[in-house]
Amino acid sequence: MSRLVEIRNLTVRYNGKKVLDGVNLDIEEGETIGIIGRSGAGKTVLLNVLRGLDDDIPATGQVIFHTARCDSCGRVEPPSASGRPCPKCGGSLRPFSYDMNDRSDDRTIRDIAGRTAIMIQRTFGIYGDDSVIENVFKALDSVEFNGDRIMKAAELIDRVRLSHRMMHIARDLSGGEKQRVVLARQLAKEPMLLLADEPTGTLDPKTAVVVHDCIKSMSKELGITILITSHFPEVIQELATRAILLEDGKVVKNGPPSEVIAELLKGRGHVEKRPVPAGQPVIRVQDLTKKYFSVDRGVINAVNGVSFDVKEGEIFGIVGVSGAGKTSLMSIMTGNLEPTAGIVEMRVGEDWVDMAEPGYYARGRAKPYIGLLYQEYDLYPHHTVIENLTDSIGLDFPAELAEKKAISTLQIAGFTGARSREIMDKYPGELSEGERHRVSLARALIKEPHLIVLDEPTGTMDPITKQSVISSIFTAREEAGETFVIVSHDMDFVDKVCDRVAYMKGGKIISMGRPEEVLPAVKASVK
Repeated sequence: MSRLVEIRNLTVRYNGKKVLDGVNLDIEEGETIGIIGRSGAGKTVLLNVLRGLDDDIPATGQVIFHTARCDSCGRVEPPSASGRPCPKCGGSLRPFSYDMNDRSDDRTIRDIAGRTAIMIQRTFGIYGDDSVIENVFKALDSVEFNGDRIMKAAELIDRVRLSHRMMHIARDLSGGEKQRVVLARQLAKEPMLLLADEPTGTLDPKTAVVVHDCIKSMSKELGITILITSHFPEVIQELATRAILLEDGKVVKNGPPSEVIAELLKGRGHVEKRPVPAGQPVIRVQDLTKKYFSVDRGVINAVNGVSFDVKEGEIFGIVGVSGAGKTSLMSIMTGNLEPTAGIVEMRVGEDWVDMAEPGYYARGRAKPYIGLLYQEYDLYPHHTVIENLTDSIGLDFPAELAEKKAISTLQIAGFTGARSREIMDKYPGELSEGERHRVSLARALIKEPHLIVLDEPTGTMDPITKQSVISSIFTAREEAGETFVIVSHDMDFVDKVCDRVAYMKGGKIISMGRPEEVLPAVKASVK
């Protein structure tokens, strides 16, 4: 194999702190490197430096791309193409190297970046109001493709296994389908390098397998070099030919995925499930139905005759593949979506409140006691962490009390006491993706709700942080009497934390019971 990228002593400092600290790494053409590490280890920053387009990253050291470049049109190809004719103009491809940290040649930076594809976690780079094929057309236009656009777009859509969704509007797709549209759009660049940052962190296992297969075929059939980050060790094990472990911005292990994963998991520890006797029901759902109408799909039964209850102090899980109806059910339960039929009630004090009835004295009375953390969470980017937390309460707190409350809540969300104090005056953009997720969890907890609803709470969490969050959920239940409803694709997390689980499929609850009773069949169905 030829060396594609040579990283030497790469260092990135923010406010005096090294986010990347003397990273040295060789990336060979055609290999798939898995990058693993705790939240804040520097994984996303490393990918952004490799992308080469962000002038604001304060990087030192070298990021040298070894390529073959056309001496006529300037097209960049992988180094193994040296000596061949240019596929664009027929000119000669000659060896060419360039340090992307040398910002003096904008054209070369753009040419190399133009052959680099990127999939950013939780961000779907698509046009929501356009169909799938229109999204791919626009990607082809952006690279000035001059062949048969229709046939090329159809080929790319077929490669990511979305031919059956070609005419669907992008915003109506599931998360896994949107991610595959991103892949198709990125493939339009004919990339030599793909940077994938947690591409399947919030997808159900069955959908994730499809995306993983697409990534593997890109590597095998198209020879694309891939760098992929993930908090899930099994993803790195499945996809990577080699792995590196980052800790505090340093490469501490580089080698076979199994060895690198074992090194990461040394510090994971284990949290024992701590059952608590459940009280009386706090949520009652009876014969709940939600129908949607789609022009191309007709009537969709998103929720189809569902009945269950959630008891006070219980940790109740809802699992199922994308499109099973979990998010619609959660939105109705929390008073954010009108049902088509059926009953949803929440107990407030001694009264039962109808969550389908609008008004201050109806569901408006219950909603302040519900804490929500959606899968597509958000923080105010121009507010500090403590401002994000205290703004969510809606009250004026004395500074000392606000800080004390914020620190204790951040610890419940999985931060150490020292890190809680350290991030208090930081902005969301200064935190890792996993840290932003935990701040959002803290924002839900700080309102002291009776019911906390978590949608994919572990999608961006490494295994060690996940154990901390499990412990925090147990602590919140024991010390504050919290009740949790958790919607998750992470079967391991659900097994460890939930008292009961409902398995949804096609808008219906197929089975419900203890995790050990329900999850084996769910896991078998996605293999």
